[in-house]
Amino acid sequence: MSKRAIMTTVSAFLAAAAALTTAVPAGATPGSGGWLTDVRVAAHFDRNAGQAPENIALLPDGTAYVTFAGARQVVHMTPGGATRVLATLPAPADGGVHTPVLKFALTTGIVRAVDGTVYVLYATGTSDLTGLWRLRPGQEPRRIAALPANGLPNGLALDERSRRLYITDSVLGTVWTVPTTGGTPTAWSTAPELASTGFLGANGAKLHDGALWVSNLDRGTLLRIPVGPGNRAGTPQVRASGLVGIDDFAFTGRGNQVLAALNGPNQVVRIRPDGTSTTVLDAADGLQGPTSLALRHDDVYVLSAAYTTVDPNLLRARLSSRR
Repeated sequence: MSKRAIMTTVSAFLAAAAALTTAVPAGATPGSGGWLTDVRVAAHFDRNAGQAPENIALLPDGTAYVTFAGARQVVHMTPGGATRVLATLPAPADGGVHTPVLKFALTTGIVRAVDGTVYVLYATGTSDLTGLWRLRPGQEPRRIAALPANGLPNGLALDERSRRLYITDSVLGTVWTVPTTGGTPTAWSTAPELASTGFLGANGAKLHDGALWVSNLDRGTLLRIPVGPGNRAGTPQVRASGLVGIDDFAFTGRGNQVLAALNGPNQVVRIRPDGTSTTVLDAADGLQGPTSLALRHDDVYVLSAAYTTVDPNLLRARLSSRR
């Protein structure tokens, strides 16, 4: 399947989802109120080449590793958006048409360990390729954990202390856990709050304050799942709701305050610890279906995958001193 056909296929699926998620999230108030400054589109990407930026891991120097979903690539990106391909994962023999829901093979979540090792998720709908992959400098990409071919591994979080990774599956409604050395995944949580309602469920994943936080795109929720003794999953707590189309998210460094990308509504919202939210970026700022974001100090990076539109891009902003 050509990359143009891939993007046409996924656009058809996501356009249907976006049609259901165009309203302003419940509890959200529009306008950033100056909360973000110096907002600009720093780079544009080639949608027809599969350059739909899906997830991001920031490096200490401000550069980043980014997954290009349709291109099956991991790239190194400068703050200005210049890219260099680090790896292209092998294409499935069937072209990815059996990938659940989306029907094309895609790279999704990515994290970087302090030793420079990069971990990335790959969904293909085939048992020989779907799973957790490891990239090390000077080495070929290697799959270190197989995940179910009928699932869609999506969000990825790394606990450096326990040397353990957490993986959300948006189709199977599961959080898997795998050691950084690889091996057989363990179903860490299959709580009903992770399930989809027909499209995609558990999505973004971040470790914060003794818990794994997970977004659910279909349900529009942000969940906090305590990490208990022996790495047992606690009962999920809904910390925010009404966030239609929520994809990935990041903590701002001020307690439980979050910035979240809302894909269908084409917004980035600030979620306060009490669960209320405010729209801080939207289409007028250049967003084109945001999928993920990351922060380094006061610098904010937002990736727009533009699955249902035409302009995948990297948007940059700064947190205001009024945050």
